Amino acid sequence: MHNTHKNAFAFTIPLIILTLISTTVNATTYATALSKSLLYFESQRSGRLPYNQRVTWRDHSALTDGLEQGVDLVGGYYDAGDHVKFGLPMAFTVTMLSWGVIENGDAIKNAGEFEHALEAIKWGTDYFIKAHTSPHVLWAEVGDGDTDHYCWQRPEDMTTSRRAHKVDEANPGSDVVGETAAAMAAASIVFRKINPHYSHLLLHHAKELFEFGDKYRGKYDESLEVVKSYYASVSGYKDELLWAALWLYKATDNVDYLQYTIHNALNFGGIGWAISEFSWDVKFAGVQILATQLLMKENNKEHKKTLEEYHSKAKHYICSCLNKNINGSNVDRTPGGLLYVRQWNNMQYVSSAIFLLSLYSDFLKSTNQLLNCPKQTLITHEEILGFAKSQVDYILGSNPMNMSYLVGFGSSYPKRVHHRSASIVPFRDNKAFIGCTQGYDSWYGKVDPNPNVLVGALVGGPDFEDNFSDDRGNYMQTEACTYNTAPLVGVFAKLNELEDLEEGSKDYSYLIASSK
Repeated sequence: MHNTHKNAFAFTIPLIILTLISTTVNATTYATALSKSLLYFESQRSGRLPYNQRVTWRDHSALTDGLEQGVDLVGGYYDAGDHVKFGLPMAFTVTMLSWGVIENGDAIKNAGEFEHALEAIKWGTDYFIKAHTSPHVLWAEVGDGDTDHYCWQRPEDMTTSRRAHKVDEANPGSDVVGETAAAMAAASIVFRKINPHYSHLLLHHAKELFEFGDKYRGKYDESLEVVKSYYASVSGYKDELLWAALWLYKATDNVDYLQYTIHNALNFGGIGWAISEFSWDVKFAGVQILATQLLMKENNKEHKKTLEEYHSKAKHYICSCLNKNINGSNVDRTPGGLLYVRQWNNMQYVSSAIFLLSLYSDFLKSTNQLLNCPKQTLITHEEILGFAKSQVDYILGSNPMNMSYLVGFGSSYPKRVHHRSASIVPFRDNKAFIGCTQGYDSWYGKVDPNPNVLVGALVGGPDFEDNFSDDRGNYMQTEACTYNTAPLVGVFAKLNELEDLEEGSKDYSYLIASSK
């Protein structure tokens, strides 16, 4: 997966469209989307697959990762349609999966998907435990994008470089280290009651990683040249250090982590940056929402002033998504109403926005507050959740293309996803070796649909005019990434539960967003 940057947005979806959307989905829709979204992570598994692997067109792969460097780095996730294991987006994926379970665990349980959600998280955290080989060493990548992209072959046939790359005291990477600490701290909360020993182990690693990232500061893309063209840390590492500290505070209740977030609020940009995107790179909006949630805790009153400053910046993000800011600081929208941040893999910003919008709606409801934005005051938690729901429904097919951008959902969805493994005959059906460029010759250019459906993948999505070309070579639109789907897991469960509660009365009016 490759990435680039841009900002902006509009809240003018006609009421009739949202009314139509709100009556054309039901609990079954969201329950199905939840089940399918969790299947996707099994498609992305690297390493030795378990006995209960449900995606059977995949097989064992990359079983010697780390061998060249004398470490065991088998496992983890491929980030997208290629076979590099990039540590920063993988860690963000696990943080978002964990956050979804923390906030919506009961809803996931009620939908019968809790074990699958835990498996998706643990597949990542098991790998991070391996990758953190000593207190001040983290293996941040396996493989490299340049040689990987030269080939089009199944992961089971890989012939590309599997060299591993690490950050350490001499070559710091506070961003990837901070995000991995956040992922392990968040996951430790998930496993606290279910598997206390594992939770404690994750927390031990998270604390060590945070201390490492904070003491030896630096951007990982300045230490590791191989990541620069793929997952460069444009925002720097200060957002990840704040992010990790907040997650460690949530996991431990140790006030030192909170003090770190308060003390560094200004000079790290936590209360300085007003941002209108949230992604694997730019964490400020997530930091600001997390800090806002702390206002609900009585024992944080002494820090209320700084937490309210975080809250102010969180409101900027929410208002920008709702098209209620002024001075051109809103997120753009397509004519069909989809949030639009940038051309390349836009859906990653949509799914992360949906998640933060749903959380902020919960915050307003819990604190009995209304949101005041520059262009409109007194926005209710129902309106915010209604807008988040409209974005989910757009993803699931309520859009001008009548296309579900969640692969395998509904009758019309992308059939030619830019994904090496999905586009080639399954290993179990044909074990004949497929060479590096042979896949380009025999499979990449085929106009036929992929032989394997990448169920649950959220592709990059439509362009600024709601147009989508289902072409394997159109990677800006047809490639999917783990961090696209991850934020939706908890939201699908939440919407499924809400629809279940409302099914008796058929009253969906509270989910219809204002068209003012």
